[in-house]
Amino acid sequence: MQREVVKVHKKGIVVIPKGIRDALGIRDGTLLEVRVEKGRIVLEPLDLWDRAWRCCTGSAEEAEEELDKEEEVFWRRRVKLWS
Repeated sequence: MQREVVKVHKKGIVVIPKGIRDALGIRDGTLLEVRVEKGRIVLEPLDLWDRAWRCCTGSAEEAEEELDKEEEVFWRRRVKLWS
């Protein structure tokens, strides 16, 4: 387990050390959920797709590709009905 000591700055700002950010894939713009569990502060990357849809895992690009494929199937079926 990687451990570091960090300082809390004005307004509660804490800098997550680069090694930890890199290990967890946290980069500029990543949203983190902050909560308290058993007297500890827990930071966890927030998966907005899971939160919003409870069905999608993966990236927005993957979800878009899946929707594009579904739309293509829809239009193929529709064209067959009219042919």
